[in-house]
Amino acid sequence: MSSSQTPPTNPIVLIPARLAATRLPGKPLCEIAGVPMIVQVWKRAMEAGIGPVVVTAPDPEIIAAVESAGGRGVLTGFQHESGSDRIAEALAKIDPDREHDAVINLQGDLPVLAPETVRAPFRLLANPSVDIATPVAIAAEYERTNPNVVKAVFEPIDARHGRALYFTRTPAPSGDGPLYHHIGLYAYRRDALESFIAAAPSYLEKRERLEQLRALSLGLHVQVAIVDTVPLGVDTPEDLERARALLETK
Repeated sequence: MSSSQTPPTNPIVLIPARLAATRLPGKPLCEIAGVPMIVQVWKRAMEAGIGPVVVTAPDPEIIAAVESAGGRGVLTGFQHESGSDRIAEALAKIDPDREHDAVINLQGDLPVLAPETVRAPFRLLANPSVDIATPVAIAAEYERTNPNVVKAVFEPIDARHGRALYFTRTPAPSGDGPLYHHIGLYAYRRDALESFIAAAPSYLEKRERLEQLRALSLGLHVQVAIVDTVPLGVDTPEDLERARALLETK
């Protein structure tokens, strides 16, 4: 994108969610510390203090749960294949005048997310050359060969961020040094999100099953923010119990 871009001044956080899930059906409404999980995620996003937070889902039950807790939700269609597609529809509905110039896409299954993990990639958009930013953390030894753990390959710029070169499910890069676990949270300039959504899936995106590779194939400047820990993502009943244990003891 253009190097004449200015730092975003009016960001919005969008949280896509849906009830359909193979390993943990209905997980956004699973109770954690007295409220549905999606409400816990909404609370973490609010704690980041970046901007308004909106949950977007095709299921009225999710929207009702968020609104009952004092949050805002927007209903979207069932046709979307990814969270990025869902937030694009929601953004067009709630902000047709394009007043929000940056969008944070935060997954709806991160109930113990640290606010700094949201803030760190957003701060990188202050650099006029950066189109998209996303967090990473050092991968644990047991994650190195796990194809469900996406690794970010990047050229370091300093101790806390770098320029993304590739994302992969394989252990990469080779040689000595840590591997970095990619955390599925994105801070987009609005123009970059719209360019990304308008483009067809790329060859490598389809081969690796990683939509962020489309952004790299389009030539978008993607940077990574190095954070301290990988947040717990709730995908299984065991993950849900871990999240309950963490939040119910606070």
